[in-house]
Amino acid sequence: MLKNLPVIAVFFAGALTACSSAKVTTENAVNNGLTKQESKDGWVSLFDGKTTNGWHTYNSDGVSQNWKVVDGALVMDPSSGAHGDIVTDKEYTDYELSVEWRISEAGNSGIIFNVKEDKAFSATYNTGLEMQVLDNIKAGDNKKENHLAGLLYDLSGTADLSKPKPVGEWNQARIVQKQGHLTLYFNGVKTFDMQQGTDEWKNLVANSKFKDWKNFDLTPSGKIAFQDHGHEVAFRNIKIKSL
Repeated sequence: MLKNLPVIAVFFAGALTACSSAKVTTENAVNNGLTKQESKDGWVSLFDGKTTNGWHTYNSDGVSQNWKVVDGALVMDPSSGAHGDIVTDKEYTDYELSVEWRISEAGNSGIIFNVKEDKAFSATYNTGLEMQVLDNIKAGDNKKENHLAGLLYDLSGTADLSKPKPVGEWNQARIVQKQGHLTLYFNGVKTFDMQQGTDEWKNLVANSKFKDWKNFDLTPSGKIAFQDHGHEVAFRNIKIKSL
């Protein structure tokens, strides 16, 4: 576990030893922005690489100290003493979301979507679906196949679809949701493709831990969240396009 070590030193040691400060600056100038073609195609950046603008801690007015911007990435720092998932200020319905993530050794987190923000719910996962973020090798939650990285958590997926990069490297995730049809991609591999609300979908829920959660996945819309699961995790190049 990494939480007893200095957060910045551990999490970014590989990146800092691999390149000079000048190179990091250049990388940050490229990351977290949009190409002319992306802008033309309707993509919008959800993270500017410098601030937490557009985000807040779930059921809170601001951003708690566990979420920081470090070297052009939105980082969850478990040594901060603060807790809470971070969510978008806005809600989204039909969209394509693209994001890169990097997890610490034995780390666990998630991209949670269709989140309903309300004081009646204590956590983002009470209402939202989750695309898993995980160190498949050393994380404690690696015993079930549909709990592995890039899969629709506890609902669908097999080990052969989960192909994360080695710990410390960036992974690419995409979530496409249009008129209730949900498709997930992880490092270029399609890991899920199904219409929500169908008998097949209801069967997935009925055979999951969420089967008796009356507020789970009520509608295919809501806020997007990054999970604080007590481990270091970083996100960058967070962008969305309305469909």
